[in-house]
Amino acid sequence: MNQLKCCVIIPTYNNHKTLKGVIEGVLQYTNNIIVINDGATDSTSIILSGYPELEVIHLEHNRGKGNALRLGFRKALSLGYDHAITIDSDGQHFPEDIPVFIEYLKEAGEAILLIGSRNMQQEGVPKKSSFGNTFSNFWFWFETGNKLDDTQSGYRLYPLHTIPTTFYTRKFEFEIEVIVRSAWKGVPVKNIGIQVWYDLKERVSHFRPFKDFTRISILNTVLVFISIFYIRPRDFFRKIKKKGFKKFFFENILESGDSPSKKALSIALGIFIGIAPFWGFQTVLVLFLAYLLRLNKVIAFAFSNVSFPPFIPFIIYGSLQIGSFFVPRTAPVLEDTASAMDMIRQNLLQYITGSFILAAVMSALFGTVGYIILAFFSSKSPKPLRNA
Repeated sequence: MNQLKCCVIIPTYNNHKTLKGVIEGVLQYTNNIIVINDGATDSTSIILSGYPELEVIHLEHNRGKGNALRLGFRKALSLGYDHAITIDSDGQHFPEDIPVFIEYLKEAGEAILLIGSRNMQQEGVPKKSSFGNTFSNFWFWFETGNKLDDTQSGYRLYPLHTIPTTFYTRKFEFEIEVIVRSAWKGVPVKNIGIQVWYDLKERVSHFRPFKDFTRISILNTVLVFISIFYIRPRDFFRKIKKKGFKKFFFENILESGDSPSKKALSIALGIFIGIAPFWGFQTVLVLFLAYLLRLNKVIAFAFSNVSFPPFIPFIIYGSLQIGSFFVPRTAPVLEDTASAMDMIRQNLLQYITGSFILAAVMSALFGTVGYIILAFFSSKSPKPLRNA
């Protein structure tokens, strides 16, 4: 613990039945302990007075677990720590698992955020906890692309210098914000197996199902929006910039492990969504459909950007011209004084009809040509040798 400059942070609120046992358990492994008394109204203050060697922060009023952790991180940094293990004070976590975190950190040799993975199928685990964890795991995957078995466990190891420095939440939803935004920063977020115990007689949970679930849902809505419209496009173009377009094309498209037909269908999907009139929802749709149809999300997203600014006037003009064969024209196309949006408004039905037809035709064309090219390169690539 001292070599890695690691401390243990214990946020607590009205857990006087289990707090002493948790502290005593942690003391078996380290004296580097920071306790945040989050405005407890029970005998928490009296219990903490019996441990003068600990760093204790007392708050007059309860402000939420997220706020307590933020204060703990700030205090740990001021004391010169590089890492912090957080453990709940309700007795569900085993201090005996502290060495598990430390050994994993030593072997990793890098800044890493570890989340204790609980066995949510074991006897005694509340159904609402199991459901909430499954719900949280899905949204974490959707927002970051990383799959975890447990995203709600409070037993964690944080790399204090690499997680975000500014946060926006203060309640239970903070533990979601910190792991999602850390993953966006490139910090590896992984699970590590831990023990868990739910003693319904002594354990006190302060999670308020309606209020806190609403807060979490609002946060996930914001995070999904940021992920779709900023993080994913940012990462996509960063990858292209880092590798160069030629290398990116060969590695992520030609040399992807998917079959030529799957890649071609991914191209077709991206082209269709990129041209069709789904403005503002193209990224959401292409990623969702690529996931639903089990297609290559990188390829589908790449080709959905066919409607970037230089091509937009041609797409609009082509859609209006094609639509004019099926829908009577209500206003002149490409009138000198009309903007592109004016033309669309004046010929909306014509534009929508033509746009879908153009999207379908170009999707089929690009998909077919893509399949031919990909099949050709696939046939030219060396086949793995088989054992005699």
